[in-house]
Amino acid sequence: MNRLLLVGLDEPEVRDLRARLSTQIPIVSCPVLPRILLEAGELLVERPNAHEVYVPVSRVVFHGIFEDDLPLLTALALWGGPCLPLARGMMDARPRIPCLVRALAVTRFGAMRRGYADRASPVSPKAGETLVAKWGEWHCGENKELFSATRRAEVPTLIEPFVRGEATRIHVLGERAWQIRMAGETWLKSIHHAGSVVLPAGEADPALVEDARRIGAAFGLEMFAIDYMVEPDGTKHLLELNHIPNVTVFPELREAYLDFVASWIEAGSARPRS
Repeated sequence: MNRLLLVGLDEPEVRDLRARLSTQIPIVSCPVLPRILLEAGELLVERPNAHEVYVPVSRVVFHGIFEDDLPLLTALALWGGPCLPLARGMMDARPRIPCLVRALAVTRFGAMRRGYADRASPVSPKAGETLVAKWGEWHCGENKELFSATRRAEVPTLIEPFVRGEATRIHVLGERAWQIRMAGETWLKSIHHAGSVVLPAGEADPALVEDARRIGAAFGLEMFAIDYMVEPDGTKHLLELNHIPNVTVFPELREAYLDFVASWIEAGSARPRS
């Protein structure tokens, strides 16, 4: 049975995705994490609203960040079937600090020196120094804090120097790439702020796009976003890789994403058409 599993997509996106498909492929849509089984290489998913009724699926589209999704991503990688984005890439990118370490190994813009504080470890900035603490696995400004006095970590924490400049995102979707200028009222910048904009086609920084593609290739991801900070003098710093970037804030990205997914589904392979 050629059945598709959608994980994490909301109903408007599921509806508009169905409308793009030229053939009516059976779809199991789960807005939250589903229960799955992997048996003899076959992936089965529990039907929504049908307790312990499992059906086989042949392809998966995953779009969401959930608190406990790493085991499911790992199971999809173990399965090894067609998954968008690549399941192994999502698995490798999901934990914040290991993901950053992997990205720093290939980026051109990794000169910023990071630190790490284990549970209960104190971090004392130098006189006049401001640092950034990042912990947990959430994005969109969550679990980040500026500090300039001694701070004791409650959980494993990434430590970065605070850099002033323009927060920018390179959003990659197959052969296409966009640059998003992020905004915010405080030091925290996000695509969700009303002042954030997608730069016109052709205005994306070629160096950032090339760097983002290099990182994406290292993870095997077809779709992703990389956040950078660009200082006033033009110095660029990699901040983080987003393996599931938001696609609903900007209409043009939403439409491009749905077209891309529909093309991948109808191609019936593990890689989308360009």
